[in-house]
Amino acid sequence: MSTTYVFLGPTLPQEEAARELDAVYLPPVSQGDVLRLCAEKPGAIGIVDGFFENVPAVWHKEILFAIREGIPVFGAASMGALRAAELHPFGMIGVGAIFEAYRDGRLEDDDEVAVIHGPAELGYPALSEAMVNIRRTLADAVADGVLSRETGFRLESIGKELPYRERGYGRMLRLAGDLGLPARELEAFRAWLPTGRFDQKRDDARRMLRTIRRKLGQNAALPEAQFHFERTTLWDRAVREASTLAV
Repeated sequence: MSTTYVFLGPTLPQEEAARELDAVYLPPVSQGDVLRLCAEKPGAIGIVDGFFENVPAVWHKEILFAIREGIPVFGAASMGALRAAELHPFGMIGVGAIFEAYRDGRLEDDDEVAVIHGPAELGYPALSEAMVNIRRTLADAVADGVLSRETGFRLESIGKELPYRERGYGRMLRLAGDLGLPARELEAFRAWLPTGRFDQKRDDARRMLRTIRRKLGQNAALPEAQFHFERTTLWDRAVREASTLAV
């Protein structure tokens, strides 16, 4: 059986991922990684996390190339959800609530899934909170009666206004207190957080791994490429550059 490869970083610890799916786990994806991986003829590729800003992000065209080569490509939770929302009409398989929100236009900004994280040596620990996790957690707090709808909405606005590198519940609550939001609700929310906080990104990543395991295990029919792949001068250069590096 061909090997499955998954690009993973701060969203889900590798040890936890390995309990869901037997795969080769690689660092967050960056430009050229999927193209180079195609040479290994993988049974499937899963994308959860990816680099951006200071490192070129994974190119749409290399994912399309993998699909054209008959390699199923799955995406969820973070960079994977973004690319799957953009490429699902071409056969990329998106999984989870975050992918669905981007696909349906309920989310648009890339910063919704962005976090700052520590180095690979420490397992890419997340050092900020993703906005998609904050939204889900606040919605649960409102549903549980911990927060009023108005306070939940205002906390969500505070979180969204913060740069993604500075997002976190502690910072949000301090700012909310300074702005005069109801102290009793803020304290109730603070006390509820240790058990009520929901990690939507982690949940979606696990769902993707289970989906890969199920579909490959059942030999389920997967989308076929229904598009023409245009080989441009830029693409040929990318192939040459990728061939000089190993995965």
